[in-house]
Amino acid sequence: MSATLEQLRFLLVDDNHHMRAIVSTILKSVGVRHVLEAMDGAEALQVVRDRQIDIAIVDFKMSPLDGVQFTQLVRQSPDSPDPFLPIIMLTGFAERHRVFEARDAGVTEIVVKPVTARSLLDRINTVIFKPRPFIRVEDYFGPCRRRRDDPAYDGPRRRGAERAVEL
Repeated sequence: MSATLEQLRFLLVDDNHHMRAIVSTILKSVGVRHVLEAMDGAEALQVVRDRQIDIAIVDFKMSPLDGVQFTQLVRQSPDSPDPFLPIIMLTGFAERHRVFEARDAGVTEIVVKPVTARSLLDRINTVIFKPRPFIRVEDYFGPCRRRRDDPAYDGPRRRGAERAVEL
């Protein structure tokens, strides 16, 4: 996997310098060579517009633009350079409603703090080797939020009724 990782360009977005240093150290320890950093979502948006980024790792709570707002702009803004960008959110807020808020914004994966090398690398592996299809419905664009297909589900938003967007 390190041969794969050394070619990828990561964007690390966190207002806490120490957390950026920890995550950067984890990434570099597994062979990542290209790590760009931003202190908040607004700065990160500019980086995404200026540079080719393969995976963004974004903190949930930042100011003036937090990780959820950053994700929404990447996914839905008409001038977004890459609405399909894999976004891994780091968060110390593991409450169910916060996880749903991140998921509903279009976050690809979530890592709960305190971050470990294993938890972060598991999510990176998932976005690289098991990418989920992107879907577009009335109020959402992003990776399919369903982790499994439930054949017993017969509700109004059956997976087949949603349009998958080809990558």
